[in-house]
Amino acid sequence: MKLPLSPPRLDKLMVKFDPAILAHMVSVPQPTLVEGAYLHWDELRHRPSPEGLSHEQWWLGIKLARLSQYQSLPLLDQTGQPFVFAMPEPVLRGLHFLDRDTAGQILTDSPTVTTAQDRDRYLFSSLIEEAITSSQLEGASTTRRVAEDMLRQGRKPRDLSERMIFNNFQAMQRIRALRQERLTPELILELHRMVALGTLEDPNDAGRLREQDDIQVVDQRDGQVLHIPPRSSDLRERLERLCAFANGSEQDSPYVHPILRAILLHFMLGYDHPFADGNGRTARALFYWSVARQGYWLMEYLSISNILRRAPGQYARAYLHTETDGNDTTYFLLHQLDVILQAVDALQKHLREKAKAAKATEKALESIIKGMRDRLNHRQVALLGHALKHADALYTIESHRRSHAVAYATARSDLVQLAAIGLLDEGRRGKSLIYTVPANLNQRLSTPFPSPGGMS
Repeated sequence: MKLPLSPPRLDKLMVKFDPAILAHMVSVPQPTLVEGAYLHWDELRHRPSPEGLSHEQWWLGIKLARLSQYQSLPLLDQTGQPFVFAMPEPVLRGLHFLDRDTAGQILTDSPTVTTAQDRDRYLFSSLIEEAITSSQLEGASTTRRVAEDMLRQGRKPRDLSERMIFNNFQAMQRIRALRQERLTPELILELHRMVALGTLEDPNDAGRLREQDDIQVVDQRDGQVLHIPPRSSDLRERLERLCAFANGSEQDSPYVHPILRAILLHFMLGYDHPFADGNGRTARALFYWSVARQGYWLMEYLSISNILRRAPGQYARAYLHTETDGNDTTYFLLHQLDVILQAVDALQKHLREKAKAAKATEKALESIIKGMRDRLNHRQVALLGHALKHADALYTIESHRRSHAVAYATARSDLVQLAAIGLLDEGRRGKSLIYTVPANLNQRLSTPFPSPGGMS
């Protein structure tokens, strides 16, 4: 990855230009945006500058305007200088949309997610999605289908990639239980231990701050060094500072919106890189902890890693723009707000598609099952709808139990009953019962069945 060009130093620009030009820039308010975008120097220098201004003069005006809007954070770079942020219009707009759209109406208005069972089932699928894609961002190569089957069936991981995904899933579930807890360095170490267990070259590094200073963040594609994190001797103090910020309240000054606070936790853990490996997965886990703690429960249903995976270069560039432009975290905030908004859009689209598919499946089942519909519960209907679209699917009592958040006996009863009327084929894999889709499921669904006992 090509590193962005650092902006010209302001002190040098201030002495370079005529005092009259500087006086004009100070007296006439300058915009902080360029055509609505919060541009870094590396991007701005390729745009046509306003008439009568050089690119350096143009940048100076923009930077002076931004300086007047900066608010300092209690988070420091490795030289002791504070990180700062601004609240340009795109930040305000993004926060408005998220405050509006993550208040819960998406799920409660959707015809596909109307009950506690529906919400649990969708949350389970969302946790799987985030566990897989967050791991893929850091090198896991297992296919989504294999990883999903592993998590739904509850089987043990068979290789490093599966272990990364399994660990991430466990950590995401743990976060749900920790949402009311205050963040401490020990809690961060616990989360790292969960995501890193069995995946590190030195097993002792799981849940332990790195002890070496030879860690570098590099572009996996070309080996380019992107970031050298702070010294290991400073990490404990930096984690304590980060936790104090994470536990802050609305009365703190400066006021930091809860979503921005969560994004900044993500940023700082990535910047500090306190672990030998697994920093990105831990950082994204902290983001989810923070938004859940602040009451943005709908964020649990989003997969930010799924969006990040599509453009990892933009993710890295958001860090680099901050580091090269005076610790201005606004670049990272804007990038992450865009990622979250894309994830919300993806959720809305997915729910619309699920609603449409659910109606089609219900209609098909109503006509195909010929009177059996009133004898099948909603879990069995959902499984048959899935089976009609996935002829190679494999179901187990554990995968069915996990998917629908029900007791083992309930899941077993569902599958045994479906097998009894010929809508699933029952077999064994080792000591475990497995259920597969019959080759002629459509034909079987079209055939009247004798009344099975105990269907509910």
